[in-house]
Amino acid sequence: MDMAGKRRRRVWRRVVIVWALAVVVAGGLTLWMQDSTEPQGPYVWEENDPEETPDLPPCPTPEEGGAVLCAYAEVD
Repeated sequence: MDMAGKRRRRVWRRVVIVWALAVVVAGGLTLWMQDSTEPQGPYVWEENDPEETPDLPPCPTPEEGGAVLCAYAEVD
């Protein structure tokens, strides 16, 4: 094999090694950052009174009749 072929193979080998290292580092950082964003325990269920209705504005009703879907979001 000539020198150009050996050099090309060496370059490709280094590219693959650098790519594999980048994938491993990025995966490790993703897992580490994902764990750090989750709230710390202990986790408990919040008890709600089923008789208590939330204080929400009324859902608008269409004039011609029909179904309406209302969605409410709580923003901090």
